[in-house]
Order: sequence, then C-alpha cells, then structure tokens
Amino acid sequence: MPKTNIILKLIGRLLLHLVFWSMVLLFFTYFFGAENKNYSETLLFSLFLMPITIATTYVSIYKLIPDYLITKRYFLFALYSLYTIIISGYLIMLSIFFSLIYISNFEYTNMNPITRNIILVTTAVYLVTIIVSAFKLLKLNFKNTSKANNLEKKILETQLKLKEQELNYLKMQIHPHFLFNTLNTMYGFALKKADEAPEMILKLSNLLDYLLYKVDKPFVLLTDEINHIKDYIELEKLRFNNTLSIDLKCNTISENIKIAPMLFLPFIENSFKHGALINGVLVIKISIICTDKTIHFYIENTYKKSEISTKGIGLENIQKRLDLLYKDHYNLKIETKNDTFKVNLELNTL
Repeated sequence: MPKTNIILKLIGRLLLHLVFWSMVLLFFTYFFGAENKNYSETLLFSLFLMPITIATTYVSIYKLIPDYLITKRYFLFALYSLYTIIISGYLIMLSIFFSLIYISNFEYTNMNPITRNIILVTTAVYLVTIIVSAFKLLKLNFKNTSKANNLEKKILETQLKLKEQELNYLKMQIHPHFLFNTLNTMYGFALKKADEAPEMILKLSNLLDYLLYKVDKPFVLLTDEINHIKDYIELEKLRFNNTLSIDLKCNTISENIKIAPMLFLPFIENSFKHGALINGVLVIKISIICTDKTIHFYIENTYKKSEISTKGIGLENIQKRLDLLYKDHYNLKIETKNDTFKVNLELNTL
C-alpha cells in the first residue's frame, strides 16, 4: 500500500475517533446536567471524566478483547478486566472528588445531584466502554468470518487445481496406452503391406483428431464419445479380420447428454487386448443405454483366466477418474463368469 494511502487512512481513523468522542462528551454533558441547567459545570466535569472513559475503552478494545478474549485466554482476560475495573473505578472516584473541590468549593449540596452519584457516573463510563467493545467484537467476528471464508475458498481452489492436474495426468497416461496399442496394430499391417493400411491411417487420423481437440475438455457429448468408440472398433475389426465377433448396441442418445471423455474406451481396449479367442473367435458385446438420469455401459468379452488382468494401467486410471469426476454418482461392477469377462458401469448424469 502506498505511503500516501496509509497516511490518509490514519487521518480518516483519527477524525472518526474525534467525532465519536465529541459525541460522547455531548452525551455526558447532557446526561450529567439533566437536573442542573448550568451546563458549563457539567461540561467541565465531563471533560475530566473523558480521559478515564477513553483509556478504559481503548484498553478493552485494543488489549483485553484481541489479546485475551479472542485468543480464548479467559483467565487472563478476567484477571486483567478486574484490574481495569478497579483502576478505572478509582479514577472515577477522583473525578467526583474533583467535582466536590474545584466546581462546588467543598460544598456537597452545591454538587450536581447526578455527578455525586457514583453508581450513575460509573454506569455512564462503562456503558460507553461496553457499547464500543460490543462493536469491536462484531467487527473482529466479521473479520475472522471473512478470513475463514477466504481460506476455505483458497482451499477449494487448490483442491480443484490438484483435481484438474490429477485428471490431466491420468489422461496423459491413457493417451500413450491407446496410441501404443493402435500403432502396434498399424505396424503389423505395414509389415504385411496390407491393403487395409490406408483405411487404418484414416481411422487413426479421426481418433487423433478426437484426442487432440475433444479430450482436453472436462466433458464431451456422449454422441461424440460413441462415434469415437465406433472408429476405434472399426480399427480393431481390420486387425482381427474374421476372428472377431462384436456387437455394439446404443439406444437413442439425447444430444444434450455429456460425459467425461475417454471413460468407456479403456474397458473396450482391454476387451481386445486381454480377450481370448474361443473356438477361433473373440466375442465382444457392448451396450450403452441412457435414461434421463443415468448412463448404463455394459461390456463382456470371452477370455481365459491366464490372460486377463483387472489391474492394468487403463482400469486403474478409469477407477481413479471415476472417483474424481463421479464420486458417489457411479456404480462399477467387474466380474468373471465361466469364459466371460463382464463390466457393468452405471453413471448418474451430471
């Protein structure tokens, strides 16, 4: 903060304090002169009482409350508050004695009835102290609440950034895993100089376009994700040729339904990578069914126990991504039965 702004702020606070204590002085003068029309005497008495009131108030709001009450050092707060009351009470007695000597010339009957009443004088002083202390407590409470809210906001922002970084890290793992499998397939076709190689390159181009421009978004249209899955399946069909039997079923998908990108593909990749040919054929069945509130993904494939793993990079990543993106809003069930590996995933639409 510039030095000029600090000076202006201090001047503003000083003026505010001067205005407030001027109002307190007027209150004392009016209050103590209620039964005496000679306001010059009550003004003099009030002026003598002001330093006591100001000192007691400032000790309360700048020392007792912030250093002991707010920090929950209640014993010290009570002890020092008692000291403050004793000292201020003694000074109030002196002010009344001053009124008797200086203003009333030692004539007790000439004293203002209110100024010789120690209870009323003490009440007036402590009333100001209590009111100002109450405002100080409210201000500190508001300040602490604001700090807590800002801290909570920063924590949430930090957690969100960490969540985004973790998601990006998981996606970075998925992409190489997917590309590694696809490039291996293309390499095999290139060695055989197969006629299907150009078509594979076109399909791969579509997949890479999806990876580069769609996957970085937090959510994509489910229809786009399904088209991406279809391109991948077509790519695998070229590789497996007549040894693959695959069935993909999708009900009518609304154009508004969105999903986290690359969420289903690791399961489909694993069905090709770890699936086994039974009677010379790899059988894969996939269905994607949507309602207004849920997306149900199901896949099964033939397998052999020695060739399947439920702890691959893809499946571990998908479990972490589900926990991050759909925590408490998904149900994942993976099971093996006879020669079939099954995955059931149900998501609540967000």
